[in-house]
Amino acid sequence: MKKSLWLLLSSVLVLSLFLAGCTGSSEKGSSGGSDSGGKKGGGVLIYGKGGDAVSLDPATVTDGESLIVTEQIYETLVNYAKDSTEIEPGLAKEWEISKDNLKYTFTLQEGIKFHDGTDFNADAVVKNFQRWAQSKDPKKFAYYPSMFGGFEGDESHVIKEVKALDEKTVEFTLNRPQAPFLKNLAMGPFAIASPEKFDTIGKEPVGTGPFKFDAWKKGDTITVVKNDEYWVKDLPKLEGVTFKVIKDNSARLNAVIKGEIDLMDGMNPSDKGKVEGDDKLQLFERPSMNLGYLGFNVEKEPFNKKEVRQAISHLINKEDIIANFFEGTAEPAKNPMPPSISGYNDSIEDYEYSVEKAKELLKKAGYEKGFKMDLWALPVARPYMPDGQKVAEAMQASFKEVGIDAKIVTYDWGAYQEKLRAGEGPVYMMGWTGDNGDADNFLYTLLDKDSIDSNNYSRYANEKVHKLLVEAQSTADETKRNELYNKAQEIIHEDAPWVPLVHSTPLLAGSSKIKGFVPHSTGSQSFQDTTLD
Repeated sequence: MKKSLWLLLSSVLVLSLFLAGCTGSSEKGSSGGSDSGGKKGGGVLIYGKGGDAVSLDPATVTDGESLIVTEQIYETLVNYAKDSTEIEPGLAKEWEISKDNLKYTFTLQEGIKFHDGTDFNADAVVKNFQRWAQSKDPKKFAYYPSMFGGFEGDESHVIKEVKALDEKTVEFTLNRPQAPFLKNLAMGPFAIASPEKFDTIGKEPVGTGPFKFDAWKKGDTITVVKNDEYWVKDLPKLEGVTFKVIKDNSARLNAVIKGEIDLMDGMNPSDKGKVEGDDKLQLFERPSMNLGYLGFNVEKEPFNKKEVRQAISHLINKEDIIANFFEGTAEPAKNPMPPSISGYNDSIEDYEYSVEKAKELLKKAGYEKGFKMDLWALPVARPYMPDGQKVAEAMQASFKEVGIDAKIVTYDWGAYQEKLRAGEGPVYMMGWTGDNGDADNFLYTLLDKDSIDSNNYSRYANEKVHKLLVEAQSTADETKRNELYNKAQEIIHEDAPWVPLVHSTPLLAGSSKIKGFVPHSTGSQSFQDTTLD
């Protein structure tokens, strides 16, 4: 099948005509604005976030704090639509899929250069995929094995070969069909970087995107500036974006109110009324496609016992957590994926909050008197968890009712993720914002045995679950896939490697001058269409 670029180009033209018909300009000294010479929408957008990026190499990170920056600099072969996870052309303008779903042939856009002046071509695509597939390093490239079943030479590896047929044509041959293959390619971690700069892109990124990297002041700001040679005409609208670290949620909101920054994420739900009541501000709601959870390392005692994990599942009052810390902007979670994803099993009954049932299960496991444990709390505000410390304290109090003495510990955000990936966290708070709108991106990526050492922090391995998830990956029929995912969720629920906590509706606050910003359900998007009017 072929996909044309005409829809993308026509939408850009409509947007350009609309903006051309508007009046006004960004003024020096206004919110985030630098003098743009009277050009509509110019200036620099200042985006406040709770933590610094871990790296600016998108293939090596899994956190939104990093990916929101890299989305401005790099691009993928195919894109998600602006307000959904439907696939649109990106660096590839069209593609063909063989009848057996084992070959994908992409025709690339022409005339594109990386920010370092080198050519974007089929050879660059091949070299990027070789870099990931041949590394055999899940701790460095966590997303690659999670989405493509391992590395080159692994029995479960999805991609057999990536080959340049000519300068503008690249062919992917798969070992087995993968239903979400195109959606996986659209994910930020699989953006194409300049092969000439592989060794330095973590600190000095080089892509083809609408903005170019300018500077990084660790723990403070990352700045990107307009790519004047961007291949999409009339984009980006802004002169640049500055990402400003302000760790405290309330302090970030105060910075928006004072005009020190233009846009912030991780807003406290309790501040929703404050934003709605200020005509100089506007409230943004990101579509919910996330999950906050409490995970167990199933290789560590006593969490290697299912009864202990089930007992703790009975000790968490999700309704109270939502009432006290989410102000109605979340719903209780019972499965390891949100209900907005196809394949969600709504027939599963959640573990009810019951101290008595928890005591019975602990007695069965041989821990009638309880035990001591470390509870790892999220160190930064996340879309699925605005205040991890307070939620951890609430769970800590509940655990005491059955003699579980939980010591709350945490680390800097980068170290927190690194230690979890290495299997050091016994009980930990974490979460996930869906990357591509597919069940595979939650269940296989986070809870399959192939994802241990990458995104499966619980180190959960169930052979029945694995077979179901691989079969679902390789099945094109959506109804059949959903049946397989339903069965997998039943087994996972019984094994309880996690306590699914909440699905939230993340809130963002911004200046009323912001136009063209549409929060994406994946949590990351380019600011190429955004303006400051």
